[in-house]
Amino acid sequence: MSIRGVPAPALYVPGLYWEDRARRFAGEGEGLAAVCAYGMPGFYNRAIDFEQRLALGPWLKVPPRTRILDVGCGVGRWSRYLAARGAMVTGVDISPTMIAEARRRAVAEGVAGRCRFDVTDISALDVQGEFDLVLGVTVLQHILDPIALRAALMGLRSRLAPNGRIVLLEAAPSLPVDRCDTTVFKARPRDVYLELFRDCELELIASSGVDPAPFRAKLLPHLRSLPKALSMALLALVTAVSLPVNGAFGRRCRAASWHAVFVLQGRPLQGKG
Repeated sequence: MSIRGVPAPALYVPGLYWEDRARRFAGEGEGLAAVCAYGMPGFYNRAIDFEQRLALGPWLKVPPRTRILDVGCGVGRWSRYLAARGAMVTGVDISPTMIAEARRRAVAEGVAGRCRFDVTDISALDVQGEFDLVLGVTVLQHILDPIALRAALMGLRSRLAPNGRIVLLEAAPSLPVDRCDTTVFKARPRDVYLELFRDCELELIASSGVDPAPFRAKLLPHLRSLPKALSMALLALVTAVSLPVNGAFGRRCRAASWHAVFVLQGRPLQGKG
């Protein structure tokens, strides 16, 4: 679903899709069109980025030297944000172009010494070490296969240090909504994630909302059927109306929010001490 980009492909091959997306947009501006809403206007993606930062802010106040794993890191916006605050960050992504761009931006911002970036698929996570914080922002919603999704969560859990936490931000409406689903994206109901967390021996210790204003979710399924000038005008309008609502009430209005932040910690696996 994109005004400026291309429609979702009929066949979703994650590695190919994300590499193509990175080549189109990773080097453009802040790279948000590659990692937020695919190919959407800058004002729209900057609003999404702002809302995500507000929602995640309380969980990203980490002390220096905190070991962080940033999965699906894209161009490294969260990795660089955390490294600038003294954390030691490993960012992983399935796209080599995303990783190359993340490295370039880390060097440009003077945080490359606290960042490491590697190419790996979160569904078959290949990364060494333990981490105090594992961060994933709109990553699981693009893993459509249930087996791969569970494998991804178990992989994240396996990399947690004792007392470590997983912080996820995902499209997770309270009620089933499929009008925005595509071949590359699925807005799973919140209860589906909660059941999956329990199945993976992960304990939910906190959750919050992100974007309770309903206007964007109602408009987006219809954008491609509208004339471009009208779609852009409506998109600008709903963005302008949504931003103050989400900024003021996003974290508190969890039930009404389209996205959710989940804060998790591992429980002892069955059969373990």
